[in-house]
Amino acid sequence: MEGTRFMKIYEILDEENSIDVGVLLYFENNKSFIIELRSELDEWTAPLLFTSFIKRGIYTIPRDASLMWVRERVIPSGRQNIGSILSAHKLKEYDEMRLLELAQGRCSQDWLCINKIDALPEFVRERDAHNLVDCTALEGGVLLCFFKDNIVKKIPLSDILDYNGVDKIMANRELYESCMLGCGGYYITFNDSIDIPSWLLYERGRSIDISYGDFITFTKKNIVDTTKACELLECTRQNLSYLVRQHNIEPVMAGISGNLYLRNEVLRK
Repeated sequence: MEGTRFMKIYEILDEENSIDVGVLLYFENNKSFIIELRSELDEWTAPLLFTSFIKRGIYTIPRDASLMWVRERVIPSGRQNIGSILSAHKLKEYDEMRLLELAQGRCSQDWLCINKIDALPEFVRERDAHNLVDCTALEGGVLLCFFKDNIVKKIPLSDILDYNGVDKIMANRELYESCMLGCGGYYITFNDSIDIPSWLLYERGRSIDISYGDFITFTKKNIVDTTKACELLECTRQNLSYLVRQHNIEPVMAGISGNLYLRNEVLRK
């Protein structure tokens, strides 16, 4: 999995039953958690909080539910004497991950604990192939998704309307345009508030015959900046600006320091 140097990995162990429950991933850049449960678990052996996911065959736990599990096992930030507790543990600020480490992930409600490991287990690596490497919100409410196994898929939001929050995304243009790739490629997020998991996009998306490498190559060879566009047209920046104002040439992206153009559209002029 790419980006592991920015991620901490912990195995989740059930000490009472002596079983390996799964893995907790902590992404340091945005302080997000993802839990990967082993597919051998059932509703009786899985952590209680996740039984509803297991019943639906979901073993990659979303970041909000993963965070909930972590918060059940650490001192809440609103604790009355939280300042003294942090000081006693030499913490300058409230840090859920550090508090979880100090407690080894233990909680009075169960027999689970965590143990830091250096490498991802094989089952997590296998699932990671279906995570995203990139995603773009196209016109018409269609998502273009590039996955780590080099599969590219399109998925209309209307095809996943049954997933929580998708109706809000479809009803709000600004929310839809806020589409961003989530940590580790585990999801895409809209306004960092509504997440759609990568496994769902992979499962319901329609494959198209193009690779992410093809897309990158096309971008490198066919997108030119203002300076290159002027060279191709043998004109000044002022001339190019005039062509843009007259809509003779449409930039694919406009910026303060210059625009980006499709090379072939420039050559056609």
